[in-house]
Amino acid sequence: MQDGTFVVATGNPAFPPYVIDDDPTTGEGFESAVAYAVAEQLGFAEDDVEWVRTTFDQAIQPGAKDFDVNLQQFSITPRRAENITFSAPYYTSNQAVVGFDDSPAVGATTVSELQGLKFGAQSGTTSLGFIQDVIQPDQEPFVYNDNAAAKAALEANQVDALVLDLPTAFFVTAVEIEGSTIIGQFPAEAGGTSDEFGMVLEQDNELVECIDLALEALQSSGELDAITEEWMTGFADAPVIEAG
Repeated sequence: MQDGTFVVATGNPAFPPYVIDDDPTTGEGFESAVAYAVAEQLGFAEDDVEWVRTTFDQAIQPGAKDFDVNLQQFSITPRRAENITFSAPYYTSNQAVVGFDDSPAVGATTVSELQGLKFGAQSGTTSLGFIQDVIQPDQEPFVYNDNAAAKAALEANQVDALVLDLPTAFFVTAVEIEGSTIIGQFPAEAGGTSDEFGMVLEQDNELVECIDLALEALQSSGELDAITEEWMTGFADAPVIEAG
């Protein structure tokens, strides 16, 4: 940590509902708001928060970091924790399948009804692992450097469906890809564990203890719930697909 500065990283670009208009400095969007709330708990003013950009994969590689914390919907996994340190979770999300309105999978209620689809997902994400381990499609999934490339592949009909975290899936279908729909969401326990988002820090960074205390305080005060309510509501109504 630089003296007097809290350096926070996000994606390049960063997407709603996590960051609005690709501008994290406004505090608009779920992860932007969480970052500023944590900064305040740590004693930083808004002007003391400096934003930087990284790719998803860069952030979870071993080695020195140019940020104090990074928020890009990083799911907490043991494998990633071998290279970096995670904060306590600040959000728990379900995985969701996005396709077009005329997809033969619309109305699916079981994994077996999805296995004939061509899937795509971002490299290094739990969504990709979910496709491979839970859905187990007949064809190997297509892998993309970021969600923007994955969405472009869906629009170009190179893949039939994407797997995304549920809030992102709602934004994609409502705003970004005309004619798309959420085919279904999976229960939180699908795949054996909930998909919990944690902040990424450099491995063994002692700052994590302060971050966790800040998150605990935000949870106890109700502020984290209020931020979640503001930016992440309305995601429970998607159809449910049983993983078993």
